[in-house]
Amino acid sequence: MLPKRPHGVVMLLMLMVFDVSGAFVGITIGNEMSNLPSATDIVAILKEKKIQHVRLIDSNHQMLTALANTGIEVMVGVPNDQLLCVGQSRSTAADWINKNVAAYVPATNITYIAVGDEVLTNIPNAALVLVPALQFLQSALLAANLNTQVKISSPHSMDMISKAFPPSIATFNSTWNTVMSQYLRFPKDTGSSFMLNAQPYYGYVGGQGVFPLEYALFRSLNPNSQISDPNTNLFYTNMFDAIIDATYNSIQAMNFTEIPVLVTASGWPWRGGPNEKAATVDNALAYNTNLIRHVLNNSGTPSQPMNQSSTYIFELFNEDLRSGPESEKSWGIMFPNTTTVYSLSFEDVATTIPESPALRGMFCVANSSAPHSALKHSLDWACGPGSANCSAIQPGQPCYESDNIVAVASYAFNDYYHRTQASGGTCSFNGTAMMTSTDPSHDPCIFAGSTGANGSNGGTASGPVSPDSFASKSQSCWLTHLAAALLLILVM
Repeated sequence: MLPKRPHGVVMLLMLMVFDVSGAFVGITIGNEMSNLPSATDIVAILKEKKIQHVRLIDSNHQMLTALANTGIEVMVGVPNDQLLCVGQSRSTAADWINKNVAAYVPATNITYIAVGDEVLTNIPNAALVLVPALQFLQSALLAANLNTQVKISSPHSMDMISKAFPPSIATFNSTWNTVMSQYLRFPKDTGSSFMLNAQPYYGYVGGQGVFPLEYALFRSLNPNSQISDPNTNLFYTNMFDAIIDATYNSIQAMNFTEIPVLVTASGWPWRGGPNEKAATVDNALAYNTNLIRHVLNNSGTPSQPMNQSSTYIFELFNEDLRSGPESEKSWGIMFPNTTTVYSLSFEDVATTIPESPALRGMFCVANSSAPHSALKHSLDWACGPGSANCSAIQPGQPCYESDNIVAVASYAFNDYYHRTQASGGTCSFNGTAMMTSTDPSHDPCIFAGSTGANGSNGGTASGPVSPDSFASKSQSCWLTHLAAALLLILVM
């Protein structure tokens, strides 16, 4: 007779495997549009763009069927208009699970259920049924033996946080303290996540000039515009991280810890009305490109450096039937007729483009005689749409120099050039850059193309490895070996 396997070891192994996998970027598919493409066409788009995680606002059966045997991880949704029925009846919740989840797994890889959307701020009258709905659906998953594969939570709006900055003193709106306490107990007990719709666009527009646009778009800030939390002295280079940290601190203020934050919607509108000046294609492209890179580099946030939040881009298609201003209809990266608004890569562009060995010993650097305003504009482009890996020039990283925009821009220009030269990239930047054979590297900041002892290995334009990134990789390697050892124990 085989001995029983220790449940604690099994759970530890599961958690380790989860941690090693890293954060992901997925995309949301809404349903408020006049002509939704066919399910097969949508799945073809997901495959073409190599998108492996998708959030469905509802539980569209045609989509669930089309997603079968693709391996794509799927989040299904209980729409707000179904929440009341599900939250008032165990049998209705069980029926919902049977028809929308159990009927499609394992062929369709359903991993999450989003119950409602911004319920407490959008339909506050349904607040009292939110937690019962979560509990009833969880009981139904247990009955169907799906509770380990499928997790349940409910997306919240940023408006749930009374004051998001500085993040260290952020708290949830006290009006919802009772409900939030009950809600937080649910993911804590079930191993689920706190779902958050994190939209810096709204934070930027609502701030009415308090925060610079660069801060919202993940672009580098002027040295005299650095934003820090006065209580922790942590620097924030982007609004997204500040929102995530504000959420973690709000959770901790309710005396809960170790509940991961999952971003269920984040994006930027590409078009707006006459008074919506920030809603442009350039800003949407910059935000989503930088967001994808930021999430996939697993750098975490200033207060949570080991906890990168997986994120669903909002959204795949424009929803022309959404109410509100023009911007509300224009968050998609594609039109419903499947033509592209702007091109977006869902791969880690910072690590997928190899450097040509012929470029070793050659460097693209900033022209020191160029106006600083022009250098700043070129730097923003390089680190945004240009897809340079600018992590090493962020505060606290090896190539950051707060008062030297020439040095900072040089690193970004060079990284861009080494990644893109083989496919047509140039060292121009509107006349603000030039080529040189003089290695600008200086310990510990190593430029791509450096032939020194600390230079790039194998010609890969990976940039210098920060202590955090090295620790993260070392931890992943260690966890992988330990997980393998535990697996041997389990099968003996």
